[in-house]
Amino acid sequence: MTDNAAPAEPRRPDSASPAEDAREPDAGAQAVAGSPAARSEGGIAGIVQSIRRWWLTEVTGAVDQVQVIADRREECLLSERYLFMIAMSAGIAVVGLLQSSTAVVIGAMLLSPLMGPIMGLGFALAIGDYHWLKQSARSLAWGSALAVLLCALIVYVSPIKTITPEIAARTEPTLFDLMVALFSGMAGAYAMIRGRAGTIVGVAIATALMPPLATVGFGLATLNGTVFSGALLLFVTNLITIALTAWAMARLYGFRTRLSERQTQAQNLAVVLVFVMLAIPLGFSLQQIAWEANAQRIVRSEIEETFDPRSEVFALETDFNSQPISVAATVFTPALREDAELDIERALAKRLGQPVELTLVQDEVGSNAGAAEQAQLSAARDREEAAARARADALALRLALVAGVGEDDVTIDRTRRRAVVRARPLEGANIATYRALEARISATEQDWTIEVIPPAAALPTGFAFNEEGLPTAPARRALETLAWAAGRIDLPVVLVGNDEDAERARTYLAERGITVELREERGDLRAEWGALPAE
Repeated sequence: MTDNAAPAEPRRPDSASPAEDAREPDAGAQAVAGSPAARSEGGIAGIVQSIRRWWLTEVTGAVDQVQVIADRREECLLSERYLFMIAMSAGIAVVGLLQSSTAVVIGAMLLSPLMGPIMGLGFALAIGDYHWLKQSARSLAWGSALAVLLCALIVYVSPIKTITPEIAARTEPTLFDLMVALFSGMAGAYAMIRGRAGTIVGVAIATALMPPLATVGFGLATLNGTVFSGALLLFVTNLITIALTAWAMARLYGFRTRLSERQTQAQNLAVVLVFVMLAIPLGFSLQQIAWEANAQRIVRSEIEETFDPRSEVFALETDFNSQPISVAATVFTPALREDAELDIERALAKRLGQPVELTLVQDEVGSNAGAAEQAQLSAARDREEAAARARADALALRLALVAGVGEDDVTIDRTRRRAVVRARPLEGANIATYRALEARISATEQDWTIEVIPPAAALPTGFAFNEEGLPTAPARRALETLAWAAGRIDLPVVLVGNDEDAERARTYLAERGITVELREERGDLRAEWGALPAE
């Protein structure tokens, strides 16, 4: 049953009863009211009442709460479309994680419908609707289970099972993850309450949820308990944060239990229990996040207090999951200290209450002002250069493997971000195979120009044209592959066949900058490599 009752008109905060209006203040009250303290208190109270009146009339009064609730209910339904879009989003997300491609991971979020049931969970808590709460939880549970199982299946059949940086970044909730979830929940609830829900808000919420879900699937497929539990904790933390933020925003905008269907006492108790159950794990996560944030501050302050005030701490990294706690840092200082590492370890172990293993690198810099800052900038540039060199070396290794050559046979131009390799003939490989290998690597290195030069293998066939003179879909793929091969191999291309089809193919290739020769023969159109002219 749908509750179409309009929300009750809120009582104006400045309204007074007739009895109150009839009472006249005595002389003493008038004297007190005339005092500066009373005028100041009255002024503040007046401002507060004006703000409250504005909020009730101009903000919450302008919200069609019944329509908002109806729209939110519809988005929480467990439908075929919902499950299909969850599957597509999860599939793209896990592929992006395996490729360590941030762009692919974010792009997958455009498809995710997770926002609906999560917001439904928050709004159902706000108005105390047990049936809606159960419906939202069911849709969210089925969608989450489908995403995890599909991602696990993809990872299981995938040849890539390496923990990439994108996966590692989603194995532990941090303060920044919590902030993303908090702001996403606020933006999503506001957009829905004000009737401005859109794709971008959905992307923001899905960004906090779908990648952790895909990482849970990775941990399940690889039987990695650390990845599985860490990603699941991140997912649950973000989910609860978004749902409770939506609950708080709904309550702020005046959504109350009067908008829901009549509930039994048992159902009301169930809603309260769900609320408490959601709050408990979030509380534990917040406690751990707060402790780690404070510990990080203690580590930095202890290192800074040990050295000269002109020193600078650089590249501070702390691993709270290791036993003992692992800390690595570089300090640029005018004066080196021999026992600094041991002293800081002892001080940190005493302040944190846990053993600490510190790896400290001291770099001596000049004593003039700004020397440490300059050294820090120089180290940052060196670090960036080392990262770029490591990425180029990894790219060279991948290209060497797919081309069947050694790493020394791969040409890497880091200045122009260009990589070229001449492939050896591979058993069973044709021109289309080499093009596919190049495309696969290019997809993961989008800011590089990748060129795989294939051997002069047999060119593609099947250049058929329809009655309108346009190539069929298979013919178009064959011509594109032919154009790619002609652009990679320094050999002329000859089209052999009847005049009409050969001319059409030549025109198609010419539009792509490829010049070919024609040779008329009977039979289907085909392409061959020509011979270089004799010098």
